[in-house]
Parts: sequence; C-alpha cells; structure tokens
Amino acid sequence: MNHTNENELILQLQQDDVNAFDVLYETYHNSLYSNIYKFTRQAETAQDILQEVFICLWEKRLTLHPHQPIAGWLFVVSYNKSVTYLKKMLRESLQTRNAVTAQKAPENDLLQREDQLNLLEEAIEKLSPQKRKVFELCKIQGKTYEETARELGISKHTVKEYLSGAVSYIKLYVQQHPGHQSVFINSTILLFLCTEV
Repeated sequence: MNHTNENELILQLQQDDVNAFDVLYETYHNSLYSNIYKFTRQAETAQDILQEVFICLWEKRLTLHPHQPIAGWLFVVSYNKSVTYLKKMLRESLQTRNAVTAQKAPENDLLQREDQLNLLEEAIEKLSPQKRKVFELCKIQGKTYEETARELGISKHTVKEYLSGAVSYIKLYVQQHPGHQSVFINSTILLFLCTEV
C-alpha cells in the first residue's frame, strides 16, 4: 500500500469509516499475527492479541497522525501487548506455583524471566536512535533488511551492521546487568533476537 492511500485510509478511519478499518485489517493482520506469534508461540493467544491490537486501532483512531506510517504504530502496539502478555503469564504462573508449593527455585526462575523482559525493554530504550529504529523495523515490525534500508535511506549492509550491533548490545546489557550475570536470556527472547529477517 502506498503512503498516499494509507493517509487517506487513516483520514477515513477517523471519520468512523468501517471499510477503511477493514482494508487496514486485511493489509496488516497476517504480518502482525506472525510477529506476535514469535513472542507467544501460541496460535490462539496470538490471535487474541491481534484482535486487541485492532480494537486499540479503532479506539485510538482519532489520535493517529495521517502522515505517519500506520504499520509502525500497529507493530509497536503489538510488541507492547505481546510483552505485557508474557509478563502477565509469568506472574500468574508464579502465583499458581506459590499456591501449590513453597519452593523458592521456581519462584526465582519466574522472577528472573520477568526481569529479563524488563531488561529487554530497557536495553532497547538505551540503543542509539538509528540502531533502535533499525531494531524496531526489523525485529518488531518484521521488515526485511532491504525494506528497512529503503525506508531509512541507508544501505542493506548498514542495516545488517546496525541490527547486529543492536542485538549484541541487548544481549550484553541483559547479561551484564547487576545481579543477572549468571542468568541466561529467556528462550523466547533469545529466539526473538536471533530470528533472521
């Protein structure tokens, strides 16, 4: 979809045009679902989060800026909702285990996993603006190196270098954070970081 058509759709959406909403849904739901699934690894959960993202789109339609790409907004919302879901599951699992057993090891493991999700978010925030943009486009929005290079007006090689630097920094940040040196990155996060685009 070209930028002009997308701008028109957002303006129509802000006028409560359900057809514009349907077009945006048809355009983005597959790629959003794939990205959410990378986090949750559960088809039904990914579908639920996807629906939440589009409900949010409808509810926030009046706050959207017609000249900013809607894809970026949708992918950031889906990323945030996925991370929120994972944190919620960790907390619920912790509460369930506490009800069943008084063992400290499982509790510590779950707390460490929630800490790692928080650290992932912190690390992304600490990236340089250019590396963060490349990371968001490639890892959060699921764009290819070529698409990212085109959007940012840089070479594909530069995208690879920025992304590699961002991933290395995030892994290092998580591993070197005080009190977390011996904690391995949660397998979901590791899979997310290492997935090729």
